[in-house]
Amino acid sequence: MAATTLERPVAARPSTWFVWAGMAAFGVFLLGILVAVVVDSFGRQWFDTWFPDGLTVERYTEAWDRFSLGEVVGVTVGVAVLVVVISVLVGVPAAYVLARRDFPGKRVVMLLFLLPVLMPPITYGIPLATVMYSFGLGRTLTAVVLVNLVPSVPFVILTMTPFIEQINPAIESAARMCGARTRQVFTRILAPLLVPGILAAGILVLVRTVGLFELTFLVSGPGSDTLVVAIYRGMTAAGGGEARQLISAMSVIYTATMLVMLVVALRFVNPTQLVAQVKEARDDD
Repeated sequence: MAATTLERPVAARPSTWFVWAGMAAFGVFLLGILVAVVVDSFGRQWFDTWFPDGLTVERYTEAWDRFSLGEVVGVTVGVAVLVVVISVLVGVPAAYVLARRDFPGKRVVMLLFLLPVLMPPITYGIPLATVMYSFGLGRTLTAVVLVNLVPSVPFVILTMTPFIEQINPAIESAARMCGARTRQVFTRILAPLLVPGILAAGILVLVRTVGLFELTFLVSGPGSDTLVVAIYRGMTAAGGGEARQLISAMSVIYTATMLVMLVVALRFVNPTQLVAQVKEARDDD
């Protein structure tokens, strides 16, 4: 006699429905905010009605000219690129030392690197800004780059250290046995293996730098404001219905820029997959 199996309908638990309901409410709330800002950026006047009185693209051109967004975007890109380059040049060798060497106080050093990443930027931003102004660096691009390096370099170190640990040290030993020096091992052997991790850390630092507000705001000024700081200054300095549309247009430009960076980072450079690939290569060896 053939055994028969009864298929029972799978019923979700109340906690599961609660989680999905919360996620749906959050999604609707977030989508509503984004739609409101986008519609407002194209609106002529929008006060107490459900929809603006008319749509136009003049708000974007007016915001671009009024707030000198060309210069602001240039400063933002320049600061972000400098921070990424310096963070990688400093962070990757430091991560290599932490991954390959054991020394007294290593855990303390790792904790110190972890603090700027975990702590709110404002807690160390004010003393840091005081130091910058005392040395005459306030409101300069130099100060903006330096303060952004404080959380970015530890971020690269913490990102690259586990990545380097997944690389088989036998590769370096074999290269040294063949007569390669430390610099040659690092540049010719490790560098090609570290390129995916460096790209991942660099893109994440780029997105983090563009979106960092507190530290940049404390030391920036005319000619050194990034896009996120320029939005805040425009929002607090201007008033009236027309100014709100200009700020919304700036916000849309900023959000679109961040979304493009995030899509590139998550689509083409996935740190989890990269580490997994290195681990598989190590197991094959």
